[in-house]
Amino acid sequence: MTTKQLPRTIVNPTHGYSVTFVVSGSENGNAYTIVEVTLPPGEGTGKHYHLDFTEEFEALEGILGITLGKTIIHLSPGDAPALVPVKAVHRFFNPGNAPVRFRCRITPARRFEKLLRIIYGLGDDGLLKPNGMPKSILHLALIYEIGESYLPGMPLGLQRGVFGIIARIARRRGKDKELEKYYTGIIEAYKAI
Repeated sequence: MTTKQLPRTIVNPTHGYSVTFVVSGSENGNAYTIVEVTLPPGEGTGKHYHLDFTEEFEALEGILGITLGKTIIHLSPGDAPALVPVKAVHRFFNPGNAPVRFRCRITPARRFEKLLRIIYGLGDDGLLKPNGMPKSILHLALIYEIGESYLPGMPLGLQRGVFGIIARIARRRGKDKELEKYYTGIIEAYKAI
């Protein structure tokens, strides 16, 4: 199975996000992934940062809000894309009353597609809480490792240590194998990461 056989568009049933994989990292040696996201009003992510990839946001329809450090950016269609560098605390959100559609380029691709397919798949199977977090702490720890996203205000070593221990327990219990069904078509592309 290849990525082309997996659905290009997935929907998060908990929050109504729609994500289309315009370019999958498995199609370009994991150089980058480009997704197109439709984000309902009032939705968005919490503050976080990444150590291994950058994100570049471009508004296509509506206004996209981005918090980058202490700066709030409102991107409109036609504006220059907003680059979120490695280690920058950020979040994105829809500040308007209508859905916003935007593109995001993740460079390098890392395991971003795998992460989204797992989260949305868990949602489809009713395994997410209303806040979008997995019901199982074991799934959460595995997702935390795959996503390479970290929370500001908590020491990185503590985050990695606690979730690392829980993720090892999860793997011993076979919870990682439970998640494979959500991304089977892209396994080969991510084995090197």
